[in-house]
Amino acid sequence: QVQLVESGGGLVQPGGSLRLSCVASGFTFSRYSMRWYRQAPGKKRELVGSLSSTEGTTNYADSVKGRFTISRDNDKNTVYLQMNSLKPEDTAVYYCYANPGYWGQGTQVTVSS
Repeated sequence: QVQLVESGGGLVQPGGSLRLSCVASGFTFSRYSMRWYRQAPGKKRELVGSLSSTEGTTNYADSVKGRFTISRDNDKNTVYLQMNSLKPEDTAVYYCYANPGYWGQGTQVTVSS
């Protein structure tokens, strides 16, 4: 059974940091490129960034470039999203995605003072 389980969300003040984790099971994690998406209330789900399966190539949305970092630990079947210098507009539900085909359930991130 395929599972992607995110954790690490919460409430943080503007300028703060959070690290999200996504633990995968039920498929060969190392062979999949991984993505993080987010969806704010009333908005479409958007791609935050991606990390390739082998070369370690990353790509980020312009809105998070320089502030967010995606990494992975294939021994732990885990992908991470380090988020620094958080802004209120980063408030959203964050989802990990194994490309192609598998979604996590999401974790809420709220940036507010």
